[in-house]
Amino acid sequence: MKIFKIIAWILLIAFVGLQFIPTERNQSDVVPKTDFLLVNNTPQNLATLLKTSCYDCHSNNTEYPWYNKIQPTSWYLEDHIRHGKGEFNFNLWDELSDRRKSSKLKSIISQIENNEMPLESYTLIHRDAIFSESEKEAIITYMTNLKESLE
Repeated sequence: MKIFKIIAWILLIAFVGLQFIPTERNQSDVVPKTDFLLVNNTPQNLATLLKTSCYDCHSNNTEYPWYNKIQPTSWYLEDHIRHGKGEFNFNLWDELSDRRKSSKLKSIISQIENNEMPLESYTLIHRDAIFSESEKEAIITYMTNLKESLE
């Protein structure tokens, strides 16, 4: 029984100690001129959907939940965001070539059609990020039209 108390104390001390290790936050007050929503003059209803469902992981400005300051959760979130931005960053849209834009749009369309995005791990907590069927259709139609305009 005494060994369990020692282990519990060690785990508690380690957990508290982890809270003092900072993480880099993905936040910016600036919306660059290269941002997808600005460049494409995206309709407000679709812009809201994209911001709610995509921008936390795929832009330079994440709206963090209350639990983001708790380690090791913070590390998981930052890794997830870093990976998402590595795949695609909406803020850097106009820096891409037309060929790359077309490829990204094709990928976005496919992932939304196949319910791969937004990720289930994200929508578990962010229920408002789940697309309804009509929202999916609207986004897919918009992205398809953008893709066609590039070709």
